[in-house]
Amino acid sequence: MSDSTNLSRRLTMSSIVQAITTYGPISRASVAKMTGYSKQTVSEIVGSLEQDGWVQTVGRTEGSVGRRAVVYEIVPDAALVASIDLGGTKVRVALCNLAGAVVVESTEPTTQEGGQAVVDQIATIIVNTARMNNIASEKVRVAVVGVPGVLDAKTGNIKFAPNIQGIDKIDFIGSLQERLGIEVLVENDVNLAALGEHWMTRQGERDDLVFLSIGTGIGAGLVIGGQLVRGATGAAGEIGYIPFGADPYEAESKQVGALERVTATRAILDEYAKLSGSTKTVPEIFEASLKGDTVATDVLRSAASYIARAVASIAAVVDPACVIIGGSIGSRSELIEMIEAEINRCFPRLIPVEASVLGNHAALAGGASIALSRLHISLFSGGLAGAEIIIPPPALKTYQEYAV
Repeated sequence: MSDSTNLSRRLTMSSIVQAITTYGPISRASVAKMTGYSKQTVSEIVGSLEQDGWVQTVGRTEGSVGRRAVVYEIVPDAALVASIDLGGTKVRVALCNLAGAVVVESTEPTTQEGGQAVVDQIATIIVNTARMNNIASEKVRVAVVGVPGVLDAKTGNIKFAPNIQGIDKIDFIGSLQERLGIEVLVENDVNLAALGEHWMTRQGERDDLVFLSIGTGIGAGLVIGGQLVRGATGAAGEIGYIPFGADPYEAESKQVGALERVTATRAILDEYAKLSGSTKTVPEIFEASLKGDTVATDVLRSAASYIARAVASIAAVVDPACVIIGGSIGSRSELIEMIEAEINRCFPRLIPVEASVLGNHAALAGGASIALSRLHISLFSGGLAGAEIIIPPPALKTYQEYAV
């Protein structure tokens, strides 16, 4: 087969698989009409896919005049991807099928040994999770890892990840690929959360959104025109370094970020202790505010005010359709209401502010969307440069039922 013929076949197969993935169960005649390829070409490609175990028949068309046509769909469990959310305290792994649904999930405390030990832990969780659920490990074809740091596009190394000791000192991607024997991709965890929200709930409807994560740190993921914005060095969305809040010229602000110093967990805890003379956890501070503790309310409103200014600053530049807020602190409805009220005080137009619908599984959903797209390209386009397969999202509950 010549190179040009091979290229043509890969493009054809990619289009046909896209149609079956998006609209299946679907007949070959409908695929031909949708893609513009001849019925003979579609039948030949679909037959090849069926023989190789990638598509299957699931009955016949209903209610049509004349002979009913056989309909096809992707075989969901023909291959799997691994989506990993690596945090400073927990590592979550979800194995997802070709339809995007979570097949099984595992969560463990993140090893504090750092570096290579983190790589070994992730690989072990994936292998053990597959084995304990009678899944052949070779079925897992691609892994995407969300990390609390920035991926250097030039070197492939992870930087600015202080919560994962030593991860910046190793070839993280290369080491994990060697352990697993599959393709590994790495992305910032908040970026993945933004992609997850866009993929699962807003794809094609609101293609300009900002995901804001507030917890031990503060960060943003930007989806503009349906595409993730990474920036020149991969650091787009590191809003903790916006120079207001704490004194931006202090050494700590350069290291941690002036905005993060007044909005994240540590800031809320320290400010409450300073003003009240007592210590509480963040959930206890929220509870105290609900019960009328004015100090607690003032502390939370102060953080909300700074966050609102950050949101307004982002909105002035990228004009998002909505801002979605998540994270251990950001998911609190009381804080979201305060943020929205503060935005209305300082910004001339309405910015819809919403709570994440995926909770702590937004990053896993985003990782799955990237992994599935990459897997489909690898399987059905031969890794063709520039190929793109858009995977329709599974039912929202497949991620919500795991989220807390």
